[in-house]
Amino acid sequence: MMNVSTSPTDEFADLVSALNEAWRSGIGIRPISEQRPGLTVADAYAIQTGWAALRRARGDRILGRKIGLTSIAVQRQLGVSEPDYGDLWDSDFYPTRDGEVTVPFSRFIDPRIEAEVAFLFRDEVKGPGKTPEQILAATEACALAIEIVDSRIADWKITLVDTIADNASFGGYALGPWDRDLPRAAPDSLEMKIMRDGDVLASGMGNAVMGNPAIATTWLVNRLGEMGVSIAPGDVIISGAMTKMLPVKSGDRFVVSLSGQPDLTLTFT
Repeated sequence: MMNVSTSPTDEFADLVSALNEAWRSGIGIRPISEQRPGLTVADAYAIQTGWAALRRARGDRILGRKIGLTSIAVQRQLGVSEPDYGDLWDSDFYPTRDGEVTVPFSRFIDPRIEAEVAFLFRDEVKGPGKTPEQILAATEACALAIEIVDSRIADWKITLVDTIADNASFGGYALGPWDRDLPRAAPDSLEMKIMRDGDVLASGMGNAVMGNPAIATTWLVNRLGEMGVSIAPGDVIISGAMTKMLPVKSGDRFVVSLSGQPDLTLTFT
């Protein structure tokens, strides 16, 4: 598995504990940017790492990474010039069976969904300086991914440091079947749709993700490499939303499609 940093300083222990308790209880908290004004992006990643240390100590495993804020519009909204990232946790992975996945709505506070492309790595890769071509050469396969986005910050009243500290607002994810030919497709021209009851609620193309999902994935590999972190064989990266984020409620049943791939149906119970 990928190399991850250790716990942050005790300076952020109270915020780590608050996020962890919100995740455990299902009750959102006041924005940490209000609880501790003046937090920097580096502070927020230190808090994220501290929360990860708590989860790892309980036996949970990191299976990969997620990329967020790949939309230029969202970056402008939050006043940033690059995406953010978080961890993919084993306990938040929902396996599919025959193209269907069922997720308990009660596990989340205020969930939403996004549709993305996932990358499965065959080779170890470490930035900085990697190119999209090198990333695709190290990729074993790609798949349709559904990310369940959730916020431990009450009412989604988030700033950049709130979402980063909150593991990039990650809630869970599900994957379609891995396709070894998909990395060789033109990633910018891939089309994604999210449907409910036959109606298309959201759609998007691969070029919505920083030009294409391989570019976003390259950004993450290089960003992590600057901190001495590598991507290991078997790691998964979900590369950022190709569609807008959609709110969900208990009982919702979504069908997600990606060019050339079998549909994936997600039901909240």
